Amino acid sequence: MFEVICITFAFFFGLAVRQIGLPPLVGFLTAGFAINAFREPLGLPTETGAILDYIAHLGVLLLLFAVGLKLKLGQLVQPHVVGTTLLHFAISTAIFTPGLAVFLGLDWTTALLLAMALGFSSTVLSAKLLETKRELAAFHGRIAIGILVIQDLVALVVLSAWSGEIPSFWALLVLALPLLRPVAYWLLDFTGHDELLILMGMLLALVVGGMGFEAVGLSSELGALLMGVLLSGHKRAQELSDSLWGLKEIFLVGFFLEIGMSGLPDMNAILFALAMVLVLPLKGVLFFVLLIAFRLRARNAFLAGLSLTAYSEFGLIVAAGVLPDWLVPLAIAVSLSFVVAAPLNRLAHPIFQRFETFLTRFEFKRRHPDEIPVAMGDARVIIFGMGRTGLAAYDTLREHTDKLIGLDADTYRVQTLRAAGRNVALTDAEDANFWRGVDIGGIEAVVLAMDDIEAKLNAARQLRALGFTGPIIAHALYEDHVERIMAAGANHTYLTMQEAGMSLGQRAWTEIEEGEDA
Repeated sequence: MFEVICITFAFFFGLAVRQIGLPPLVGFLTAGFAINAFREPLGLPTETGAILDYIAHLGVLLLLFAVGLKLKLGQLVQPHVVGTTLLHFAISTAIFTPGLAVFLGLDWTTALLLAMALGFSSTVLSAKLLETKRELAAFHGRIAIGILVIQDLVALVVLSAWSGEIPSFWALLVLALPLLRPVAYWLLDFTGHDELLILMGMLLALVVGGMGFEAVGLSSELGALLMGVLLSGHKRAQELSDSLWGLKEIFLVGFFLEIGMSGLPDMNAILFALAMVLVLPLKGVLFFVLLIAFRLRARNAFLAGLSLTAYSEFGLIVAAGVLPDWLVPLAIAVSLSFVVAAPLNRLAHPIFQRFETFLTRFEFKRRHPDEIPVAMGDARVIIFGMGRTGLAAYDTLREHTDKLIGLDADTYRVQTLRAAGRNVALTDAEDANFWRGVDIGGIEAVVLAMDDIEAKLNAARQLRALGFTGPIIAHALYEDHVERIMAAGANHTYLTMQEAGMSLGQRAWTEIEEGEDA
């Protein structure tokens, strides 16, 4: 009965919020609150139950494993990542601690621990939102994920220091993880493409990363993420991530339900949570200021900072270990921060465009190397998005002209393609600064091969607004996207799977005709 009610509530609340333009996860959180409110009339147990707890935990581990598959170790040791993380944690703790001690009348130790728990940002929410918008590999997405990883390491240190649970001596074996990379690569190559690939992903994320790290006194979440990083350089990392997508999404529903059902708050808990939501913007503002100080452009500092503007579920883990009396108030604060942050992140690009003039005043003239503007050179054709579809389009066009340029927001993909001799540059099609500075006078055709529908729509509109009259060719993953892309200014839009099927059919008939002629 419990599982029936959870699934039913989650589906209909998720469906309802999507109709008003909010992400379904807001509906899942609301469903958790609703189940909590009607617990007694529905005859449900007073706790979420071992099954939901376990499913929620699996969802988090699979999500972090998938995030790790898109990370590179070099992203975690960059000055703007480590520096921003540590400075933000120190400053927010220094501000929150006296505030909580004075306004809530807490002793200084409790205020300090509570301030630390509030200083973390939500890894699950940020990763989920960035993944949904296909921005994990974008510059601001990589910065946000890097900051979250460092935060999780800091949280682990805090938990170990105050709970008295020190990782065992065997935790030092984590330093030898890079030595396992050849074995993991061989295993991924040997596994194939069927259900064994899914099981391999679960083995690494849940068994080796999850249980393995817990066995030596480390965080299972950190273990799952690092196992993903271990495989991130493999050519089949994206295929592995895609194979786990459905499982991860279903299990994560349990996580958001669990947050909403974490406890029945009293009035003091509700007032505390509302107060924390009111000061939530300070978290994002501080991230923005620090990232600007590290020479990032206002756009990337804003997008990264906004994606980090939510209280952390990892803070709940810290609270459960050292502040059990504050678990329910913190859970309500985390839940409400999710409800606020999710729709704001969905509108992140329009919000930045609205305040761009004001925000860009804070930029430094000297930029981060990843933010240098792109020059089109003598290119006649631009391909936006250099994934599998864009790369195929690039190689096909290269048979007719060498005056091509591919654009992509993934630094590591750009580096790999450049090393292979292709003319590829780093940029984001949703960056207004790129469109203001780009010279498309010599461009004769444009191919839109990005996966994200909003990025395609924005690129088509910007091209037409700049006076581009040449052909814009795009691909679409879903039939309902075709009309929207055409309305934005594209000349031709092809359904990817339909075109593949047509090519297969045409090739089959060609083979038949050639056999008859022979």
